[in-house]
Amino acid sequence: MKLFKKNKYHYQRKQGRNKKITSNHRGGGHSRIYRQIDFRKIPIDISGQVKTIEYDPNRSAQIAGIFYENGLKKYQISPIGLKPGTLIKGGSTAPLRVGNTLPLKNIPLGTNVYNIEPSPGSGFKFVRAAGTTALVMAKFESWVTIRLPSNEIRLFSKNCWATIGQVSNINHLNRSLKKAGQSRWLGIRPRVRGSAKNPVDHPHGGGEGRAPVGRCHPLTPWGKPTLGKRTRRTRKYSDSLIIRRNDK
Repeated sequence: MKLFKKNKYHYQRKQGRNKKITSNHRGGGHSRIYRQIDFRKIPIDISGQVKTIEYDPNRSAQIAGIFYENGLKKYQISPIGLKPGTLIKGGSTAPLRVGNTLPLKNIPLGTNVYNIEPSPGSGFKFVRAAGTTALVMAKFESWVTIRLPSNEIRLFSKNCWATIGQVSNINHLNRSLKKAGQSRWLGIRPRVRGSAKNPVDHPHGGGEGRAPVGRCHPLTPWGKPTLGKRTRRTRKYSDSLIIRRNDK
């Protein structure tokens, strides 16, 4: 939409291509225009009116184009129930309505939130995918306990900010690609099983006919364990903040 022309720009997608391929099965696809979404700065105590609810090819959720009273025009991830003409606001005194952004210390227990900051001022990084939402479970001292969409229970500082509601486009997981070409439009190239390759190309390759993996566990094309191997760092700054992990 021309109203938000300054929030859009063309960019060249690398898709894992430089001197060597660093990301397989990616390439091609339809050209995209990037919609600039500011996950860090929210106008405080300034109301904004939702002008549009738009499709964004760069993320699974829909986005809302907002006009603020001070003249700013911004894109924001749209929650379920947000419609053109709705007024939203960010601040400690903002009302508890869908689309409003508040500090966690001002959000009551049992509220569904998204767009959560991992630390104060770091920007919204948690719960941004289509249809996701988190639950504010408990508060004590300077911490707030939140259950994330993965069922992981984690501590957040009470000074972190979050947005009330559930991310829009809840049926994103139910979509079905009608043909192979639709995957190519999205920039997804064909995948080849490792067992169908030659030994020089994959650890699972080679053999006569349909041969098993031949190793004690499945491996990536570069010989690293995969398919069940945990990839999270053993020592991470947020380990002490996780109360219950998502052990599936």
